[in-house]
Amino acid sequence: MLTDAEKDAIRDHYRAISDRLPGFRPRAAQRRMLAEIANALSRAQEKVGDDWPERHGESIVVIEGPTGVGKSLAYLLAGGVMARARGKKLVVTSATVALQEQLVNRDLPFVVENSGLPLSFALAKGRGRYLCPYRLYGLTAQHAQQSLLQPDPMMALWDHKPEQAELDALNAMADAFHQRKWNGDRDSWDVVLEDGLWSRVTNDRHGCLKTACPNRVECPFYLARDTLENVDVVVANHDLMLADVSMGGGVILPSPEESFYCIDEAHHLAKKAINQFAAEHSLAQALGWLDKVGAVVVHAEAHTGKAELASNAIDSAAACVETLTEWQWLLGSEDALAASSDNLEPSWLIEDGVLPERLKASAANMAISARALSKQLDDMGNALSEARKDKSDGDLDKTATELGFLIGRAEQLSAVWDLFDTETPENAPPIAKWITRRAEGKGDYLFSASPVSAAASLAATLWRRAAGAILTSATLRSLGDFELLLSQTGLKWLPQVNCLALDSPFNFDEQGELYLPPLLASPKDPGGHTREIIEWLPKLIDLSEPVGTLVLFSSRKQMQEVAAGLPATLRERLLIQGEIPKRTLLDSHHQRLKEQQASVIFGLDSFSEGLDLPGESCVHVIIAKLPFAMPDDPVGKTLSRWIEKRGGNPFIELTVPEASIKLVQAVGRLIRTERDYGRVTILDNRLTRQSYGKKLLASLPPFKRI
Repeated sequence: MLTDAEKDAIRDHYRAISDRLPGFRPRAAQRRMLAEIANALSRAQEKVGDDWPERHGESIVVIEGPTGVGKSLAYLLAGGVMARARGKKLVVTSATVALQEQLVNRDLPFVVENSGLPLSFALAKGRGRYLCPYRLYGLTAQHAQQSLLQPDPMMALWDHKPEQAELDALNAMADAFHQRKWNGDRDSWDVVLEDGLWSRVTNDRHGCLKTACPNRVECPFYLARDTLENVDVVVANHDLMLADVSMGGGVILPSPEESFYCIDEAHHLAKKAINQFAAEHSLAQALGWLDKVGAVVVHAEAHTGKAELASNAIDSAAACVETLTEWQWLLGSEDALAASSDNLEPSWLIEDGVLPERLKASAANMAISARALSKQLDDMGNALSEARKDKSDGDLDKTATELGFLIGRAEQLSAVWDLFDTETPENAPPIAKWITRRAEGKGDYLFSASPVSAAASLAATLWRRAAGAILTSATLRSLGDFELLLSQTGLKWLPQVNCLALDSPFNFDEQGELYLPPLLASPKDPGGHTREIIEWLPKLIDLSEPVGTLVLFSSRKQMQEVAAGLPATLRERLLIQGEIPKRTLLDSHHQRLKEQQASVIFGLDSFSEGLDLPGESCVHVIIAKLPFAMPDDPVGKTLSRWIEKRGGNPFIELTVPEASIKLVQAVGRLIRTERDYGRVTILDNRLTRQSYGKKLLASLPPFKRI
């Protein structure tokens, strides 16, 4: 139940913004969003004795808030008040770096400064974004003595010694960090760092020495994590939130039971979750690190006295090597891969995720061995941690770091083979499983597995544990309802989840118009469709006015072909995504308009979302074709086949609804404020010729049709 004090606090802080900023106009949709969030979070259930109750959706609300509603102000203000009142953390997540930076650098400071609500906040990043001083100092001779390490204790586990250019870069980082000219955050280093080099100087939770690390007091990750414990609002991305809950919660971010989550850009959550619960490993790399298990656990045994544990780990590693070698032999003669020899990296998608009988026993054996090895190495790691409580020296720390490396790899190996060995119930979504022959390295294969739906995992790890949650975005409905989002995220499994679609503050009928030119060629005829686009664009784009046009393509090939085929007068006005950095492209676009010149941006799917071009910087959005994403990846193919076997139509059930969301997002690039105007043109005749076209049109804003 929402208390009078909470109601008054939200009302007073919201009024303070209005009083302090004369130009601020309270919006009905924004006030509705404030109320819905407060009411949902007020229903959060508290701990009873030592137990947390299982949540059933009563404190979860799904809110579609179109552009212009002011979503971030609503959820930061209502969420911030409720989190402080109920003793929770407000964890705000997004799918894009741009929104995270906007929240930390603009939206949160605005709320704090103008509402009087004293919110403290911090940006959370994964461990892999931060430098590990222990490893960096171990790699740089001039700092090795400071960390009391022999240089590079991990060198035996890497593919090659650093080259001179890499050593120069490492020394520069070490100097800058030691002199406190750099804080150890990868994103704040002024030179782009290659992933391979950065992997040498960052760490994971398995390789970290934790409190026993001699560099713990200056560790950027722990300094950042300590900050999170003392703030009201934590801003993160979806990936970090999902990784945290998959590890049990409370590892990096506050625990789900102590958190009110605000998940912005929530239409990305389902696919992000599927990626999080997927796993893969290379056969050759696995054989490489498995070969080092014996030496590392023998060193660990010397410090722990765990002879039986070391022996078991060596036996499990040997069993893994034996079974992987068997798989290598089987795959070398496997017809499914041999038949695709014209492909440099052919893949074998295992039909319906059900292994052939001849492979089931081998997969089961591999899963058992990998699971045993993972547990034994983890137990040895715990024993080593106990040993390091009494003493610490260079050799002990070196062994702990090497063992941590192996624990991480074994966990990954076990995750892959647990998925390979899993057979889902008859009516449950399957697990996609596929094997790819690597072009590099003779006899190397990549084993990959992924659930095709994250609904069950999200329900178990997040929704039934979170104190409360708000899911929001400008586009959450598909073809007019929330069904797709609810089913893909697992919220459909919970009763009492409230869904709300707010009204747009824009007058679309007066501000914009929709034009569907009478094209003859369907996008199913790529050549003919491209030729017609080349013919139409000079007629659609007015170069005499200093305004911006955004042309969106679903295919890079078609975008490049259209650009090459246009008249020179139009071609010289183009700014094409991928040819120059995005920031440079947008700066050039605005500079042209400032110089009273027309400017035309050619972009792909990523420009259909999150690109803000208000006013005359975009008065015309042209969409080359409907954004259908055909399932050509292993996960999509497996899911489509499962739908078909159950009598469904994956195109109607998945492809069209997902295209609806993307189309609304693309159209949403036009009207960004109450003063914007312009036209949306869609160069796809399927909107008028196919039965699903009417549904797609009905989901668009009510522009004037011309």
